[in-house]
Amino acid sequence: MVSTFPNSSCVDLSRVRLSIRSLQAQLVEWRRQLHQKPELGFKEKLTSQFVSQKLQKWGIEHQTGIAQTGIVATIKGNDTSTQKVLAIRADMDALPIQELNEVSYRSQHDGVMHACGHDGHTAIALGTAYYLHQNRDTFAGTVKIIFQPAEEGPGGAKPMIEAGVLKNPDVEAIIGLHLWNNLPLGTLGVRAGALMAAVETFKCTIMGKGGHGAMPHQTVDSVVVAAQIVNALQTIVARNVNPIDSAVVTVGELHAGTKNNVIADTARMSGTVRYFNPAYEGFFKQRLEQIIAGVCQSHGASYDFNCWSLYPPVINDATIADLVRSVAEEVVETPLGVVPECQTMGGEDMSYFLQEVPGCYFFLGSANPDKGLAYPHHHPRFDFDETILAMGVEMFVRCVEKFCN
Repeated sequence: MVSTFPNSSCVDLSRVRLSIRSLQAQLVEWRRQLHQKPELGFKEKLTSQFVSQKLQKWGIEHQTGIAQTGIVATIKGNDTSTQKVLAIRADMDALPIQELNEVSYRSQHDGVMHACGHDGHTAIALGTAYYLHQNRDTFAGTVKIIFQPAEEGPGGAKPMIEAGVLKNPDVEAIIGLHLWNNLPLGTLGVRAGALMAAVETFKCTIMGKGGHGAMPHQTVDSVVVAAQIVNALQTIVARNVNPIDSAVVTVGELHAGTKNNVIADTARMSGTVRYFNPAYEGFFKQRLEQIIAGVCQSHGASYDFNCWSLYPPVINDATIADLVRSVAEEVVETPLGVVPECQTMGGEDMSYFLQEVPGCYFFLGSANPDKGLAYPHHHPRFDFDETILAMGVEMFVRCVEKFCN
């Protein structure tokens, strides 16, 4: 669990308007219903049906079946004096994790769990849609709420963009939030520039020559080769990346061997690369293979290597980030406050939306160790303090009002 945060047992919702606070019980109910029926990427049929039924009940115009299970809701303000269009993005998918929480709303789908807060994101987006539709006289222009599939993989943002969700009417800016158990309840993390990292994945198979463990001179030990490669890869960040920039090279898997006295013929490894600076695109793939090739050559081994990009870095537009920050300062009470330089090496396909239009992705602190709600994201006991849901709606609503008006 993360370390204990000060003032984490409660969050001051005094700056959340009463009409949104009154939605809190409903937000919790929606979130828990979604939590019980988690679905993996592009399989969010029940989730999509749930969202669509709510929007249809409220009379909100929306399109379904975008990029298989995605939905876009369109809400027009009563003031037609402006053509401003703001998009709000929320992801809907879950993870292939068996939930260990013993709660009444635990996952009913074996081996699948909302372990990253996307059920909360969807509930907040639904609450925002409901409030804006009921209060269309409070904003001008148009709001498009994008319910996106498959953020955890293989990525739903790009196919939704290709399907035209940012067109007709054309989106001018986009915002989104991530409930974040790395921040205390009610804290808001927002910054201009890089917020989350680019994500690349690599796999490598080392082909040596197996043999008897007592006769290594007759072999090319793939385990020794792999071990040297793992060590050598750490020099990329230490010696090839500008120290001013941040980057990570992690070998997460290493498999070799079948018995203690057998020198393995092959060794397989895979890992991830993370960086903020887009200038490093393509660099790590090249450098990884150079090191792998060099180590293999020195030992007489061969290799098979593949590296590919998953998501580019999440880079916030300075103007939209300033807007979100100004709204946060209106909503968040001290001493919780706004964290201006919050960053993570985690990745997000919100990055694709931000490559198309100016926008801002931000973190909304949801950890509460006093209630045992501080397990990290992707943990089988992940959960968050649901008190934050109403604040998420308030943040989105105020951003709409400030941007469109």
